Amino acid sequence: MSTETDDAAGDGRKILLIGSGPIQIGQAAEFDYSGAQACRALQEEGAEVVLVNSNPATIMTDPEMADEVYIEPITTEAIAEIIREENPDGVIAGLGGQTGLNVTAELAEAVSYTHL
Repeated sequence: MSTETDDAAGDGRKILLIGSGPIQIGQAAEFDYSGAQACRALQEEGAEVVLVNSNPATIMTDPEMADEVYIEPITTEAIAEIIREENPDGVIAGLGGQTGLNVTAELAEAVSYTHL
């Protein structure tokens, strides 16, 4: 029996997870916790997890949380470079809060303009 999760993350697919970046009042702990749980769940499903977060002091950046950890600024340029280098099968931005969502929206806009 196949589930949507199996199809999305299993079979060794590479998933890029964008963290929340620097600690902001009222936003750090919950995104760090949910991101760490997502890393664990993805790995349990057989996915290769690539994590990017600019905050080295979070549990998410522990080397055991992901197969590859990038401590880089959460910017359009940095994420685009990681995507070019890692060539992930999917990107999860929602666990990075507004920071991750903003960056992926900027990336989507930039890509759509380059393909016109």
